[in-house]
Amino acid sequence: MPSPKKVVLAYSGGLDTSIILKWLMTEYGCEVVTFTADLGQGEELEPARKKAELMGASDIYIEDLREEFVRDFVFPMFRANALYEGLYLLGTSIARPLISKRLVEIAAETGADAVAHGATGKGNDQVRFELAAYALNPDIKVIAPWREWDLSSRTKLIDFAEKHQIQIATDKRGEAPFSVDANLLHTSSEGKVLEDPAVDAPDYVYQRTVDPENAPDTPQYVEVGFERGDAVSIDGETMSPAAILTKLNEIGGAHGCGRLDLVEGRFVGMKSRGIYETPGGTLLLEAHRGIEQITLDRGQAHLKDELMPRYAELIYNGFWFSPEREMLQAAIDHSQAHVTGTVRLKLYKGSVRTVGRWSDHSLYSEAHVTFEDDAGAYDQKDAAGFIQLNALRLKLLAARDRRLK
Repeated sequence: MPSPKKVVLAYSGGLDTSIILKWLMTEYGCEVVTFTADLGQGEELEPARKKAELMGASDIYIEDLREEFVRDFVFPMFRANALYEGLYLLGTSIARPLISKRLVEIAAETGADAVAHGATGKGNDQVRFELAAYALNPDIKVIAPWREWDLSSRTKLIDFAEKHQIQIATDKRGEAPFSVDANLLHTSSEGKVLEDPAVDAPDYVYQRTVDPENAPDTPQYVEVGFERGDAVSIDGETMSPAAILTKLNEIGGAHGCGRLDLVEGRFVGMKSRGIYETPGGTLLLEAHRGIEQITLDRGQAHLKDELMPRYAELIYNGFWFSPEREMLQAAIDHSQAHVTGTVRLKLYKGSVRTVGRWSDHSLYSEAHVTFEDDAGAYDQKDAAGFIQLNALRLKLLAARDRRLK
């Protein structure tokens, strides 16, 4: 691959990406444009601008993408009730295609011929960043320094930083006890003290949720309003997508909701242990399934549940911009035409459950299911023929098996 002339770097302002910024300049002699996305990670981003300026970035992009993140990535995923391996709400996975999208767009805007990321060669993120980039621009060059350089230890990274006068905070000189990724949907903690899956995660790992044992002794009720499968209000107050997720995070975190200790199967082949906190997403998933209970036809609901693991796996593996994900999304979105109404949730000591749901689009008919007189809404005699027709093949099978014994 010929040396790039200008590179757009996904830049956090932390030690690793600051080293990558300088390494790109020294290794390739190229210009570096930095891109820092505010996805709701909860960090002040202006220091990243100042640091990039000091280090000689040719251009600096810092963008608030929280609304786009929730509206165009998180909400479509939640319409599918997506869970990877039945548990993981895909908080890291769903952020990568948006970051890659902006990297490629900024490369086009600035005339850059390459993009770069700080994902390691062992994780899933390298796959997600690069598959998304190539899907959007098949000619883009992608540089992954962790797969190229020889800075294989913390000592070498710090030596490189000191040699090139990269500022290192005192608390960054030692190895962090674990690695953290965060955005508006979740926090993910991995590595170091968490690498032994037999050992309980220390309390200090958790950042967004109180210990359920220390959560309030009084339950809280929350009403989430939906239109066409997307949350639009909390307790009757209409809010933007990012504001809704922010509010649900606050409510769920205060009650210890959304903690997950998971050993997952990475796309690159190994298993890894992660501690995830997704308080708002946990409430949103429960509420969305609650409104679907009364607005989705049984056939739609069951087919969605069959499609969901495949859809979730595509996101986890980095195929957000693939035609198969878009095909599934079209089917999922079609199913949401009548998923409109309100769900009441009850939160208590780390648990969240649906305790009420109502909708003008409801398929639920009390007249049909009542144990009292249904006034002719349902003729129970009809069930006899229904059962006989469905039993016919089973009876034929049983008769054959009895005859052949």
